[in-house]
Amino acid sequence: MLCLARVFFYFGVFAMWDFMFFFNSALLGVGLAMDAFSVSLANGLNEPCMKKRRMCEMAGIFSFFQFAMPLIGWICVTTIAQYFTAFEKLIPWMALILLCFIGGKMLVEGIKSKDYGCEEKPAVKLGALFIQGVATSIDALSVGFTIAEHNFPHALACCLIIAIVTFGICMGGLFIGKKFGTKLAGKASILGGVILILIGIEIFITGLIG
Repeated sequence: MLCLARVFFYFGVFAMWDFMFFFNSALLGVGLAMDAFSVSLANGLNEPCMKKRRMCEMAGIFSFFQFAMPLIGWICVTTIAQYFTAFEKLIPWMALILLCFIGGKMLVEGIKSKDYGCEEKPAVKLGALFIQGVATSIDALSVGFTIAEHNFPHALACCLIIAIVTFGICMGGLFIGKKFGTKLAGKASILGGVILILIGIEIFITGLIG
């Protein structure tokens, strides 16, 4: 009987880690990564000569926040749900302010600056990258409600899958941005700034409607 019970236990554990769990987590990652993809595209436009190491750093920062925010949301939902619900109303405003700030700064720098060469092209600073990472992933806090039924190992695995998907999508955005940024030369920074501002507005409107 004990052996039979163990068989049923391990079968139940395996069933919980089925294909649909990974598939749904990957789809969730694709949906959440779209804003990060657009920002990566803007960063690629702004810095068309960045090295692969720099690209991995950017994609890694976005992936980290896309991993952390849903997990934080899950923790909040399972512990202090009533306070988290009140904070959730501020999320669209925070994303709007952060992205408009970074996008506006990029836009002004693009208008003021002359056409830089590859070596002289100003890079997006680390602090600005962190702000972008927070702004594009802060709405992922709400995913805590979506994965609230998961236990901690499943919630952790789901967030890891989201992060991996985000990394790949952001790398794609950076490659595309670099390609077009090289062709657009000095106008790329202006376009990148406009994209960031539009993303902030889109997150804000979607948050209010949702």
